[in-house]
Order: sequence, then structure tokens, then C-alpha cells
Amino acid sequence: MQSTFDQFVAEQDAKNTIHLNIVKYGMMLCDALTADANHLKAANYSFALDSSGRKYHKVHMYINGKRDSIHAFIDKKTGDVYKPASTKAPAKGVRYNVLIINSREQMLEQATWNGSYLYR
Repeated sequence: MQSTFDQFVAEQDAKNTIHLNIVKYGMMLCDALTADANHLKAANYSFALDSSGRKYHKVHMYINGKRDSIHAFIDKKTGDVYKPASTKAPAKGVRYNVLIINSREQMLEQATWNGSYLYR
């Protein structure tokens, strides 16, 4: 079966919407983590989303403006959230999914700057 141009456009729009939602919810996670860290007032913690990876977005933790570590990985296609196994790869086992409402809400409620919510 040959797809029409309209079907192709609809599929591309859907893929783009998913991609934008993954980035949006990844940034919401960074904001939640930064807000949790600001309660400490011990150091200046912040979090940022890095989209330079081929397969994953990386959530970086910054301390006093210097990049310190990888906090989490988010799959660019599926929205699955993983804890890091190293600076280059996530650990096995999906922890959350930013595209599933219940999973995303639970993740944002439990998000802590130290990553303990990823060890459930």
C-alpha cells in the first residue's frame, strides 16, 4: 500500500509533536530538580538538558556553574527515563516515561536533586 503525501505529513507532524513533548518534559524535570536543590542552599545546584547525543538526551547536574555529572538519560524516541550507568550510557531498566501522564507526574513529584527517585 502506497501512502499519500497527506499521510506522510500527518506522520511527520506526530513524530515532531512527540519529540517536542519529550524535550518539554525533560526541561520540566530539570526545573523540578533545580527547585528541589535550591532548598538545600549549601551549593548552587542546577540542571540542564543536553540534546547532543544520538539516542539520548542527557540531564546534566551543575554545581556552582560547573558541569559535575550526568543525572539521568531520556530516550529521544520513546521518552523513557533511565538512571546513568556511566557518563556515556544508561543503566538497564526504564524508571519512568515522560510521555505517560501517570509516570511523568509521579517522576516530577518524587524528583530529588540527588537522584534517589531513580532507584525505585
